Amino acid sequence: MTLFKRHTLQRIRESQGIQHAQETISSGFTPALRCRMPDESNDGAAEGRDVDLEAQAKGLDPETQREIRERVTKLAFGGDPGRFEEFLNVLGEATPDGVDVILRGSAVTGHKWGSDEPFDADGPGTSDLDVTFVGNDMVTLFREFHIPGIHSVPLSEEHPFASPPLAPLRKRLCAMTNRAVNLQATTSLVQYLRDVTMDQPYLLLLKKPESDKPEPES
Repeated sequence: MTLFKRHTLQRIRESQGIQHAQETISSGFTPALRCRMPDESNDGAAEGRDVDLEAQAKGLDPETQREIRERVTKLAFGGDPGRFEEFLNVLGEATPDGVDVILRGSAVTGHKWGSDEPFDADGPGTSDLDVTFVGNDMVTLFREFHIPGIHSVPLSEEHPFASPPLAPLRKRLCAMTNRAVNLQATTSLVQYLRDVTMDQPYLLLLKKPESDKPEPES
């Protein structure tokens, strides 16, 4: 097993409460930069500026990202920013350094792709959330792909065995949101947007910076 996989599996176990806090400190992972709404922290203005700078760095329009966050919070989390923040916390605990996490799909646009059918048209919890991990070697945690080694299929009801290491995380996120949460990975955001999402809008959920701590020799 590669060092990356060992670190990632450890982070996933920690998010399930299996590891002790001391192991988290020694793992070398850095905190996630969460894309919060400006009023979700004690220093709202500073948080808002951080979000704007993050979006600009990724070539995203900050105002559009704020509008999408508001839509996602309303549609998928019952308008409760606290539930959305808890969702981000769990994702952040399980995400390795050097990985971005994005959300795409009907929760972002407000309707199903290719139609005007609204999110949760068939009742609460009937629409899913499509989460994608971008970068590092997250694709190595998958064994089913759209494009081998580049774009994985989503770990979902349709592909329940696509990524056994991420199955506990998916189960926890589904329980938190009372809806299906699909997890996917890609090595290239630009290529993913072109090949998979057809340039649909997306929300930047998390950005885990690269760790400055040198990796221990195996």
